[in-house]
Amino acid sequence: MSQLSQLQPNKLWQIFEKICSIPHPSKHEQRISAWIQSWAKELGLSVKEDAVGNLFIKKDATPGMEDRRGVILQAHMDMVPQKNASTEHDFLTDPIQPYVDGDWVTATDTTLGADNGIGLASAMAVLASDNIEHGPLEVLVTIDEEAGMTGAFGLEAGWLDGDILINTDSEQEGEVYMGCAGGIDGSATFKLETMTVPKNYLSFNLALSGLKGGHSGVDIHTGRANANKLITRLLLEATNKFGIQLTELNGGSLRNAIPREANASFVVEESKVEALKALIVEHLSTIKTSLSSVEPDIEMTLISPETFDTCWQLESQLQVLRALNACTNGVIRMSDDIEGIVETSSNLGVLRTKGTTFNALVLIRSLHDDGRDDAQTMVQSTFELAGAKIEFSGAYPGWKPDTSSAIMQVVRDTYQSIFNKLPEIMVIHAGLECGLFKTAYPNWDMVSIGPTIKFPHSPDEKVEIATVEQYWQLLTAVLGNIPTK
Repeated sequence: MSQLSQLQPNKLWQIFEKICSIPHPSKHEQRISAWIQSWAKELGLSVKEDAVGNLFIKKDATPGMEDRRGVILQAHMDMVPQKNASTEHDFLTDPIQPYVDGDWVTATDTTLGADNGIGLASAMAVLASDNIEHGPLEVLVTIDEEAGMTGAFGLEAGWLDGDILINTDSEQEGEVYMGCAGGIDGSATFKLETMTVPKNYLSFNLALSGLKGGHSGVDIHTGRANANKLITRLLLEATNKFGIQLTELNGGSLRNAIPREANASFVVEESKVEALKALIVEHLSTIKTSLSSVEPDIEMTLISPETFDTCWQLESQLQVLRALNACTNGVIRMSDDIEGIVETSSNLGVLRTKGTTFNALVLIRSLHDDGRDDAQTMVQSTFELAGAKIEFSGAYPGWKPDTSSAIMQVVRDTYQSIFNKLPEIMVIHAGLECGLFKTAYPNWDMVSIGPTIKFPHSPDEKVEIATVEQYWQLLTAVLGNIPTK
């Protein structure tokens, strides 16, 4: 027997283990979708797929519960594909390798996909059960939540009958979420001027690694370093002091993950190499000291690769580096209304060089549309002053808290009756799909719950075993306490 199959609740963990075995990164959910549909049909359940790929599964009320309000359990089927550069793993073909590590379940050198695989597994476990009391029940499984919320954007009215939605994508047991941040993506593009590498110049590649990374929403306040910002700072200083000229600059992999790694290729005059190496050693020592409590494993590696024929012109290079250095990153403002909650943030998530084009991706989040717009203008001004073209896309609204929510009251009272304490009612600085659902279903009463998941969107992702059982107890009890129509 596998380690996960011995955990409780047994059915949930069995389904989650199966989910891990099927590759399902964002934009590539076809295999997991096909399996879910086949699984539902084997149980005799009604399952439909809409034009964008969302799935809808329906189950009749248990006897005596037909008069209850209809409930929709909601999860997304995609996961964030993150691994360390030294890890050999193809997210399109290789299964995730989950294992028990003390009180947690984690994965071997990759993201685990507990975000939102545990939520998906819990919804499917409810569908598979014959001893959980519930009223009319629907399960909504969306696509592409992590890379664009395509499923939530594409949700159309008329597919679902229930009027209470329980989102399963929260990541802290004991916290019940009634609101979330909205966001927008920014893409800045520079046209690079290049030149032939001067004589007596040597070629190098600098790699920055060992950072923790994490979710650009829920981890943004932790002080974790951004690899893109760290390497930019060094490159700008090296440019000003020694005239290094870049041939390539890349960093990060997803706009919604704090970058863990970055690398740059460049050339430098042979007479300045030793002084440059000394600067790199000094810089590494400085950031190791200043970030020692939060980033103890930072590494920089300098190697001499093949010789480069062309490099960036200094003026063009300085435009890029100055813009990246000035670009706002991290927490911009804390909430005035909710203690300890980030209101507005920005993540310089991805840097990419392609020929004579350089691209930077930024994800802005805010609890308020005005905060999002303000941060957007700051980022836009930074890049336009440097001569870049910047475009914004994928704007999605926050989920405004409803203090009169009936399902919130049910969840709060049920939690107190089970655990003899009140849960914390929270707003999360992350992009749950709930805000977008209001477009097609403005009258839905919504709440979000989940187990404790640490460091999602990074290879350190892990889910606490005991909290999965607590979450399951709460979820199933809430279904039995849904009020009548």
